Amino acid sequence: MPEDEGDALWAAAGDAADQVPDAPMLEVGSYCGRSTIWLGDIAEHAGRVLFAVDHHRGSEENQAGWEHHDNDVVDERVGKMDTLPFFRAAIHDADLERSVFALVGRSPEVAAVWTTPLSFLFVDGGHGELPAKLDYEGWTPHVAPGGVLAIHDVFPDPADGGRPPYEQIYLPAIESGRFVEISVTGSLRVLRRVTD
Repeated sequence: MPEDEGDALWAAAGDAADQVPDAPMLEVGSYCGRSTIWLGDIAEHAGRVLFAVDHHRGSEENQAGWEHHDNDVVDERVGKMDTLPFFRAAIHDADLERSVFALVGRSPEVAAVWTTPLSFLFVDGGHGELPAKLDYEGWTPHVAPGGVLAIHDVFPDPADGGRPPYEQIYLPAIESGRFVEISVTGSLRVLRRVTD
């Protein structure tokens, strides 16, 4: 995540904490924790909890043979990616263990049992069509009125990047009438849930 997008994410989370008191925040797709540190800082200062949902085995584009693969995060014992140790080290080193809680599991399965309204939802999970669609369907209903939905890697122009976050999350959110865009920074889109 570029620094300007991280700073915009931080500001959006702070706004959400002000708008929706006493509701937790949630991130889908934590990877090694870079974006989680920006969000965790807001959670810490606002007296909130940030849930970080990730199975830590990497998305499709992170697997061997793909452009964004990193051999350094492969657990040689099982031959699969495992970003959880890197995530835990990042959260420890940022002194955010009191406010950031890792939920290790697949996003759709966690969303299926989730019942708590959210002040802030950041979606940066799997970038394939189905994972993006399932993140939208599973998590956006939990954003409280006045809360914020932030989506990473939104590229309206296909020449700039992949389409699923734009087509499967951003467009459905706007077209639903439940969300309005409040800011754009690079590929980060920030939307507010309208009040019922």
